[in-house]
Amino acid sequence: MKKIILALAVLSLAFVSCNSVKSVSSKTSSIEGSWELNYITGPRIAFAGMYPDKKPSITFNLEETTVSGRNSCNSYSGRLNIDGSKISFKEPMMVTKMFCPGEGENVYMNTLQKIDSYSVSEDGKTLNFIMGDIVLMRFEKK
Repeated sequence: MKKIILALAVLSLAFVSCNSVKSVSSKTSSIEGSWELNYITGPRIAFAGMYPDKKPSITFNLEETTVSGRNSCNSYSGRLNIDGSKISFKEPMMVTKMFCPGEGENVYMNTLQKIDSYSVSEDGKTLNFIMGDIVLMRFEKK
């Protein structure tokens, strides 16, 4: 009888630990793909005025651990630094150098540097970039 109870306890622990690993990896994989910015905090200019021609975008490639996108005018790319829900864009990124009118590009890149975590909505359609407990940027799945 003791052996059966011990076997059931070990089996239960194995099942619980397998499920916890799945939930962490599925949360990370939910960020995979392309996203388009639809909100950014801070600027006193309306969002449409900041990005009149093209909204910024970001693409995550988890297999190659890279991040890339457009900051509305120029393209950028770099190494992806992600650990669970923690994410960092503090490492220098490669950015093309076309002339861009307005401040939208600078606001986007500077705000990206402040991000320390992220969350994805239950339906997988909204990505929030967070600093502390404040959402600084919001993207929707493309």
